[in-house]
Amino acid sequence: MATNLSGKRVLITAGPTWVPLDAVRVISNTASGETGILLAQALAQKGARVTLMLGPVKAGYKDNSVKVINFKFFNEFCTLLKNELEKKRYAIIIHSAAVADYAPSGPDKRKKISSGLRALRLNLKPTPKIIDSLRKTNPDSFLIGFKFESDLQRDELIKRANRLMKRAGLDLVVANSLCEKKYTAYLIGAKKHSGPFFSKKNMVKNLVRLI
Repeated sequence: MATNLSGKRVLITAGPTWVPLDAVRVISNTASGETGILLAQALAQKGARVTLMLGPVKAGYKDNSVKVINFKFFNEFCTLLKNELEKKRYAIIIHSAAVADYAPSGPDKRKKISSGLRALRLNLKPTPKIIDSLRKTNPDSFLIGFKFESDLQRDELIKRANRLMKRAGLDLVVANSLCEKKYTAYLIGAKKHSGPFFSKKNMVKNLVRLI
């Protein structure tokens, strides 16, 4: 990739995605969107034309130098992402969103499940792997994915990141974990990796430098 990012289109996905449990309840995760926001800020400062697709995070985000597309639900995110990639060509795509891996199947989600039940059993089905489709639809983009594991040590974390990179045709993977409740991240490329980095800010600084 060119070192000069001025004018380059960059798409970043960040934050959680909701899946509906019923008409008023959702299943989500604890993703904050912080990494994606830090990346958007850093790349915009380098002159890139940044679009940030941001899920339902607590603080939200507004920045005149970044185009922000907000979403809440998984299906909504899929539609918005598809439309965005059909409209524009992005030199760089950074997929850091914590996408829902499972969604409830079965009952009509337009109705509210009674709160008086003694027990509630959920049937979950896997959601499509968005990251596996990005290379097919964006063959010329520099693709960066994220592999998060809550408690893996270095070697196994890097091994899984390499598997993701090969499977999805990625150029780079950010492998991160909270092993022993400490943030640790590695930047995994096809031929070498760097890290560990012990804060999101430091990881983002090194990732932008690498890009």
